[in-house]
Amino acid sequence: MGFFPTLSFGQFYMIGDSERMPDGCIMLTPDFPYSEGLAYYQDRLDLSQNFQIEFDIYFGDKDNGADGIAFVIHDDVREYQAYGNWGECMGYGRFNPYIPGNSIDPSIAIEFDTYQNPRQNDPASDHIAYLENGASMHESYWNNNTDDYNLEDGSLHSFFFRWNPKTFEIKVFLDGQEVYSGQRDLIKDIFGGQTRVIWGFTASTGREHNLQYFCLKRFALLEQGGVEIEGITK
Repeated sequence: MGFFPTLSFGQFYMIGDSERMPDGCIMLTPDFPYSEGLAYYQDRLDLSQNFQIEFDIYFGDKDNGADGIAFVIHDDVREYQAYGNWGECMGYGRFNPYIPGNSIDPSIAIEFDTYQNPRQNDPASDHIAYLENGASMHESYWNNNTDDYNLEDGSLHSFFFRWNPKTFEIKVFLDGQEVYSGQRDLIKDIFGGQTRVIWGFTASTGREHNLQYFCLKRFALLEQGGVEIEGITK
């Protein structure tokens, strides 16, 4: 069956302000200004496998809070100590997309952005975007085609990340709705042939802030057609 992790919140390596919560979830940022927290799973992902990861995310309950959470897959040389800038970069990216800076690279990320930063091409609403190689600026995003889309509603949001190495297809679902679909040869074009990569979550706040955390639910291996072969539930 190949590489298959045994899910346990005890196996997350945490840096910054992240910490385990009593209910088994992991807090990434407290409801406090200029906070940054990261949590990486200690077993690497095998990108030669067709898999789906499922988890719940909490973005806080203040609509004017900040800044959001990123789901990150990377092969940065700093390994489990890799981090990016705080605030609008969510612990993942760099402030200027056109020049080198402190960011997680090589990598891909799915950002859940809860605060508008025009430098990153953010809309006024909360939104989801696909990012690569530590650049926080995005050309496109998903906000349900509404200017008042809000993730900071005090509720948990269900998130699926799905990868198919045969078709190079990435699919992302939030609360049962597809929010991103794209094709990218991650092994060749992003990770230079590396199949075993680190994955986890980053988050930060700035002047505005919110409690932000995640709860891992399930990791499943899939057949080519998306049918589950084997799964482990938290």
